[in-house]
Amino acid sequence: MYINTLVTTEDLARHLEDPDWVIFDCRFTLTDPEAGRRAYAEAHIPGARYVHLDEDLSGPIVPGKTGRHPLPDPQVLADKLYHWGVGVNKQVVVYDDSFGAMAVRMWWLLRWLGHPAVALLDGGFPKWKREMRPLTAELPAPHKGNCICLPEPSQVVSADDVLRVVKGESDELIIDARPERRFTGEFEPLDPVAGHVPGAINWNFEDNLDLDGTFLPPEALRETYQALLKGRPPWKVIHMCGSGVTACHNVLAMEIAGLPGSRLYPGSWSEWITDPSRPIATGE
Repeated sequence: MYINTLVTTEDLARHLEDPDWVIFDCRFTLTDPEAGRRAYAEAHIPGARYVHLDEDLSGPIVPGKTGRHPLPDPQVLADKLYHWGVGVNKQVVVYDDSFGAMAVRMWWLLRWLGHPAVALLDGGFPKWKREMRPLTAELPAPHKGNCICLPEPSQVVSADDVLRVVKGESDELIIDARPERRFTGEFEPLDPVAGHVPGAINWNFEDNLDLDGTFLPPEALRETYQALLKGRPPWKVIHMCGSGVTACHNVLAMEIAGLPGSRLYPGSWSEWITDPSRPIATGE
C-alpha cells in the first residue's frame, strides 16, 4: 500500500533496502544555497539522492515576471525523475532538516505530476539522526525509472486568480504560510517589498508541528483548518508564502487532516510584487 502524506522514521528504516522505495534529500537554506549539498556530502540517509531547490525543483527566474522559485518545466523535471529512479510502482520519500519546509516542495511537485506515492519523512533528518539511525556519505548507484508525469493544472492558481479574490469576485480563502512578521510587513529579509495580499490570512507553517518537529495529529490539524476555513470546502483554499515552497507545508497539513483539494499559488508573494499595480497590505 502506498503512503501519500507522512512516513515515520521506523517505516523508512524498515525499507532502506527495498528497491521499490526511492529517497530524496531536499536540505536547503535560502540564505546559503549550497549548505544542503554540503550537508548531504557529509552524511545522509543511505540510498538518498540529493535534489537542489534552485537547480532541480524550480524553473528559471524571469526578472520582473516570476517569483523566486518558479515551477520547473514539467518535462524537464519528469526527465530528472526518470533518471533518479522514480517509477509508477515506486514509493518516494522526501526529507530535509527544516521541519519539512523545503522537502514539501518535492512532495507537492510529484503530486502535481500525478505520482501519488510520495510521503514526507515526519521529523526529517534531525529525528532520524537523534534516533541514531544509519547514515552514510556514499552516493547511491544510478538507476532509471519509468515515470509517467502529467501535470494537473487544477492544483495551481495564477496571480490573476488571486487578484479576483482580492477584488471580491471570488469567495476563496488565501492562506499565507510565512512567519507573522513577514506577513504583516514588519520584517522582510528576502523580498524587496514587504506585506501581504489584501484579504489573506496568516497561518505560519510551523504551527502545523508538535514540539518535537513532527506534524500534529490529524484530528488537531483538522480542527485548526476547519476553524480557518469557516465552512468553506477545501477546494476554496489558495495557499501561498514567499515563493511557493513553504506554502506546500499547509497543503500537506490539510491532506493529513482529511481536507484534500486545496490549491497552490506557486508564484506567491515574490511574484505578486513584480507588478506594481497589484495591491498590497500591511499589518494584521
